[in-house]
Amino acid sequence: MNKVTREAILACLENEYKNTKTALNYNTPFELLVAVIMSAQCTDERVNKITARIFPRLNTPEKMGKLTQAQMEKEIRDCGLFRAKAKNLLGMCHMLINEFNGKIPDNVETLMKLPGVGKKTANVIASIIFNIPAIAVDTHVFRVSHRLGLSKGADPLATEKDLQKAIPKAKWSDAHHWLIWHGRLVCKARKPICKGCVLLEKCPYKDKNFE
Repeated sequence: MNKVTREAILACLENEYKNTKTALNYNTPFELLVAVIMSAQCTDERVNKITARIFPRLNTPEKMGKLTQAQMEKEIRDCGLFRAKAKNLLGMCHMLINEFNGKIPDNVETLMKLPGVGKKTANVIASIIFNIPAIAVDTHVFRVSHRLGLSKGADPLATEKDLQKAIPKAKWSDAHHWLIWHGRLVCKARKPICKGCVLLEKCPYKDKNFE
């Protein structure tokens, strides 16, 4: 893809999705971290229902960390992979208390030491909470960036590196949200809504859907 086409695609995305933010509801860095950990293989809508129920009671590492594994599982049972997530959430709370004085680490490398926190989650927290330029590659970002020709990376890490090269660093965090929202609203996995898409003429995706 040449530079002119790439910049035109990014300009369209920015114009369409400027000022978009995460769909997860939160009030504190800890709440966002919990929500992002729970969002793996679970919709944001489902996560928001669960956090609306538990955050009034369990909104700090100290409060959540007092639960047993069985109690934590019961609290998030309607979340996908709830057993593994319950274990990670409790481990994360205990590590925050024991090693970080209850505070969320402010860099990607340290965040990734927390149970349940991989590169994607760490990038989300670093970007949203600490304003550190980052591109978190979730399923939407991966799909959309490949369809648009912004990446050919075979996995999330390779895709992240491609996007870092394709997008100006100052816009990494914003572009992360542009790609997510375009994937959710238009460039869907099974039936992308190509008709009327702002990128229709610029998109190289061969299997366009006009139903």
